[in-house]
Amino acid sequence: MTNTGDEHARETGVTGAADTGGRTARTRDREQDEAFVRAIYDKHGVVLLRITTGMLSGDSHRAQDLVQEAVLRAWRHADILDPDAEGVRPWLVTVIRNLVIDNHRARQARPPETVDTELSELPGPEHMDRVLNRKVVREALGDLTVQHREVLLHVQFLDHSVEQTAEALGIPQGTVKSRTHNALNALRNALAARGFTP
Repeated sequence: MTNTGDEHARETGVTGAADTGGRTARTRDREQDEAFVRAIYDKHGVVLLRITTGMLSGDSHRAQDLVQEAVLRAWRHADILDPDAEGVRPWLVTVIRNLVIDNHRARQARPPETVDTELSELPGPEHMDRVLNRKVVREALGDLTVQHREVLLHVQFLDHSVEQTAEALGIPQGTVKSRTHNALNALRNALAARGFTP
């Protein structure tokens, strides 16, 4: 006696096209997700990491974590975001800015962390001045607001024009100019308070 299609499916445990279609859809979804994340990193990853590191006063490890979180949030909106669209990078920068602010508030709310540094990790005397200068500048940048740090990052470190900075931050060019002026004054004051004169 010949098995019908349904009987054969029950005997073999294969449920036919519907199950295969489900697996294919899941594979296709996974491939689309991976392609989306890869496209975000390829097109925006380097710039986002540079911007985030600047906002965090050079802390590249925390910057990597926040960029990953921003990409994860972009992936959650993959149905409406296009990695090639002009508005994606400003959207990602806004997400990162909010994450930096939230991260800063959370760190302020808890006691400072203590870290044991191995003696072998300490720099030798020939590098000590450079390390101390960098430490003072990082601490001084930490005194600045997020808005001041990000405008200095664009204008001073990324060498962006006022127009480019205004577009990246989504603010008027006049605001970029005044914020840069105020940020440089604030940085000078923060350095002076530490006895450091550039």
